Amino acid sequence: MTAFKFTDGDFRQISRILNSEAGIYLSEAKAPFVYSRLTKRLRALGMESFHDYCALIASDSGETERYQMIAALTTNVTRFFREEHHFADLRRHVLERLAPAARTGRRIRVWSAACSSGQEPYSIAMTIFSVLPEAESLNIRVLATDIDSYMIEAAIAGEYGEDAVESVPGDMRRKWFSPAGEGLWKISERLGSIVAFRKLNLVRPWPMKGKFDAIFCRNVAIYFEEKTQQEIWRRFVPLLNPGGALYIGHSERVTGPAASVLVSDGVTTYRLPEGVGP
Repeated sequence: MTAFKFTDGDFRQISRILNSEAGIYLSEAKAPFVYSRLTKRLRALGMESFHDYCALIASDSGETERYQMIAALTTNVTRFFREEHHFADLRRHVLERLAPAARTGRRIRVWSAACSSGQEPYSIAMTIFSVLPEAESLNIRVLATDIDSYMIEAAIAGEYGEDAVESVPGDMRRKWFSPAGEGLWKISERLGSIVAFRKLNLVRPWPMKGKFDAIFCRNVAIYFEEKTQQEIWRRFVPLLNPGGALYIGHSERVTGPAASVLVSDGVTTYRLPEGVGP
């Protein structure tokens, strides 16, 4: 017996709103998952039915709760140096190639397009410093964006438990983390100085105008329908510098118009060839 009445109509309305707001597609098989995740929101709001909850998220005054719903229904699985081959590629084929120019003022930008609680952009920053130890004095920045405000806040705080930092090599942990009490480790201010966190919805307009030398968008497109996936890939292309890399999740692949421009160059790694425009 369920604590809250949850009809097929409730699920369809939640699914429609989630798709409209975040581009995320939910099959009917996800109904138990939606119920499990959102009953916590109903209890927090003191509501007695999903019917009332659907009325709230569909209303003009429901914007805050719509983002709470998105946060509840998205999975923020991440870790430092997840899919390590991407960071090895970033080091060898992007950063080492551009290091001489960076030291003479060349702008370098990397975008973590679904940064969750920060492990990915901080891993990018550690990789940058491993190639360019003076990175904070150069024109080098990591843009880290996510749709979830709570994840952005956690990322900015930069505090992680023992389990989270286990995947950080010992020398990097000693250099970039300091004990913060109660089993926590805090990111150093110097590492954080080259990372900027912003809230961004990938299916809405993007404010950035400059180009990137690498874009990480991993394990995000799997939540989108094929048409939305292709549109995201297409929008990345004009934001890449020639020779720039796009890193995607292990179960994803670039399709649609972007596939005719980007070249597969390793496991879930794509590159915009030198001399080729969008």
